[in-house]
Amino acid sequence: MSKTSLLLGLILWSLAGTTPNGRSEESSSAPPNVIVIMVDDLGYGDLTSHGAPDLQTPHIDRLFSRGLRLDRFYANCPVCSPTRAAFLSGKYPDKVGVPGVIRTHPQHNWGYLSEQAVLLPQALRPAAYHSALIGKWHLGLESPNTPNERGFDHFHGFLGDMMDDYYHYRRHGRHYMRLNGQAINPTGHATELFSRWAIDYLDERKADGQRFFLFLSYNAPHTPIQPPPDWLEKVKLRETGIEERRAKLVALIEHMDQGIGDVVAALERNGQTGNTLIVFTSDNGGQLNVGGRCGDNRGGKQDMYEGGIRVPFCAVWPGKIEPGTRSDAIGITMDLYPTLCEIAGTPLPQPVDGISLLPTFLDLPQPGLDRTLVWVRREGNNRYRGRDYYALRKGDWKLVQNTPFEPYQLYDLNQDPRESQDLALKQPAVYRQLVSQLMLHIQSAGKTPWQRP
Repeated sequence: MSKTSLLLGLILWSLAGTTPNGRSEESSSAPPNVIVIMVDDLGYGDLTSHGAPDLQTPHIDRLFSRGLRLDRFYANCPVCSPTRAAFLSGKYPDKVGVPGVIRTHPQHNWGYLSEQAVLLPQALRPAAYHSALIGKWHLGLESPNTPNERGFDHFHGFLGDMMDDYYHYRRHGRHYMRLNGQAINPTGHATELFSRWAIDYLDERKADGQRFFLFLSYNAPHTPIQPPPDWLEKVKLRETGIEERRAKLVALIEHMDQGIGDVVAALERNGQTGNTLIVFTSDNGGQLNVGGRCGDNRGGKQDMYEGGIRVPFCAVWPGKIEPGTRSDAIGITMDLYPTLCEIAGTPLPQPVDGISLLPTFLDLPQPGLDRTLVWVRREGNNRYRGRDYYALRKGDWKLVQNTPFEPYQLYDLNQDPRESQDLALKQPAVYRQLVSQLMLHIQSAGKTPWQRP
């Protein structure tokens, strides 16, 4: 199907009130409300629906059963800030000034969100969306890079990165919990707070009837692995002989799953389900040294192996997305920006690197799947020393580097999904081609500063 034919089909579908597959449209033909749930450091193997034998995640699993599961969806980076920058800008993170993690202290900071980037809530504004961020921001600690200044109408959450304690909301002793621009001191576990605040927001939108975009951004299950004691005890009683660190992580994930279930229940109670698109994903792979599991993939958080960047993903949209469907189309976090803009009917306000996955959502042929994808991370400490390391995927070929000081490795993911046989010496022509493409990306991204002016 040509791009023109696809666009015509989508227009006719919108006018007729049916999907391109002929399914009846159960909800309004108006653009839907949007909820994007992004969790923190959830490994590909840490959901019941993804094979975890010692976890119970019924609420997240229900989302997967009600919508489309993408089996080959990637985070834009194996750590937090860059992936979030890619989601909200639609671009590679190093092209918007966030190649690494934005942190409290300048000597440990490796990014500054470009003031030129038009973020997703700004892009959705022409379609009359009220936008909210509930939970973790992690893209700036002060003006002008705070959520309200970058397009969110409402912010109720945590400005920083990881919390030193889920009950005290500090990072390096600094207090970062905010209601819009005001410092607040709530009580309770941060996961419970974010879930409750999201429910409050949904109730407010029910009252005023305004179309909304909610970015529900959990800190969990990021370290510190600090589940409520009663949830930990429940896991230990159920999973005989479970390792302590694994029990804590399982309890933290299950506690978050309950909060997500409460949010979806509120959506249903308010009658907002029929015209709401829900997306669920993680910002990177699981952290192995705290018990995270990344399925059959090699590596975990911080790695450019599949375990570090391949993440769970589902999209639920009643009347549009067929429940219980799966696709092996390759998507990446930055694709959500153009996807949501197309769904909302708003033009892209700037060129982006992502592609719209709406055809995949609607079970149509997906243009653009032959593209080349790049991953980058910049980091300090003695392992990285302030330099970048990369991965690149073209077709089934993948170039991988896990520190800036090791040679690139080359894998054929079709024949070797576990990335165990380095073919760099056996396939020199492919190796050179991929390295050349990576250098072009590095040159392009080098135009964007990543330090505060």
